[in-house]
Amino acid sequence: MARAIYPGSFDPMTLGHLDIIRRASRLFDKVVMAVVGNPGKSPLLSVEERKKLIQATVKGMPNVEVGSFEGLTVDYAKASETTILIRGLRAISDFEAELGMAQTNKELFPELETIFLMSKAEYSFISSSTVKEIARLGGDVSQFVPEPVNLYLKEHFARGAK
Repeated sequence: MARAIYPGSFDPMTLGHLDIIRRASRLFDKVVMAVVGNPGKSPLLSVEERKKLIQATVKGMPNVEVGSFEGLTVDYAKASETTILIRGLRAISDFEAELGMAQTNKELFPELETIFLMSKAEYSFISSSTVKEIARLGGDVSQFVPEPVNLYLKEHFARGAK
């Protein structure tokens, strides 16, 4: 059974992320969207909030699971006995950063292969950072994020969150 991990912060999940997971789910028997909890960052959403929003978004995709971890992606991959990572690319700048990570991961876990999926052109400019900034300033992000994320962000910022 071919199993892959699609790791990321997903803070918040965008339509670009959804596009990648849909396409990856057609290539692999099982794909785990693994939310990375990084204690060194100040995310907008907690790991649990991100997991719930992703689960609500992918609920109709039977071969997609949602997990989470802290630490090294290679350690998560080893623990879950998975040797394939999915990474989405929007632009050349993404490739440069992702290539370095893929090569480092390969040194740490030689059996691990990284598969790059190019984002569709209509999603190539969308980033979680941009979505957060627009939402924080009261803008409409509905064309950039799945509906569960859009509803959550509206409620989140309506409560006066920053």
